[in-house]
Amino acid sequence: MDDKGTLSDLDKRIIEAFVVFDHASSNTVDVREVGTIIRSLGCCPSEAEIQEILVAVEDEETSGSVRLDRFLLIVSHIIQERRLQPASPEKLLKAFLTLDRDGKGYLTKEFLSKIMMEEGEPFTHEELDEMMGAAIDGETGNIPYEYYINQLMWFATGWKTSC
Repeated sequence: MDDKGTLSDLDKRIIEAFVVFDHASSNTVDVREVGTIIRSLGCCPSEAEIQEILVAVEDEETSGSVRLDRFLLIVSHIIQERRLQPASPEKLLKAFLTLDRDGKGYLTKEFLSKIMMEEGEPFTHEELDEMMGAAIDGETGNIPYEYYINQLMWFATGWKTSC
């Protein structure tokens, strides 16, 4: 909030995202919802970063829940510091080019699935299925990453993320 007690646009967006998961209208959410709420705000935290945030926001009196006032304070600060930004289109392209050793401009579903399940911070089967459903070219069955990177670059010129 600013000096006059009014909410900033950022605070309003955080509150709106939080309220979606506040099923009892009690200004609290289950700790298991925190990652989803933060990601819905355009942030890209790792699971380790989510755990750090949970330590900071979990209600000390009611274990397993998060109160809006504490969540708003912490998450607003994180977003203002731009700590959980997604990778730039250029960085993503570099990563895809590293994986595409033959320079084909695409990756196979099998290859990308294996990497995403076995390397780094693995995706869940549900996350992988959702991503593959959006990424696979229906005609070839491959992931044409250059197309998606070009789309991201186009969006990046006029569309800025919060975090």
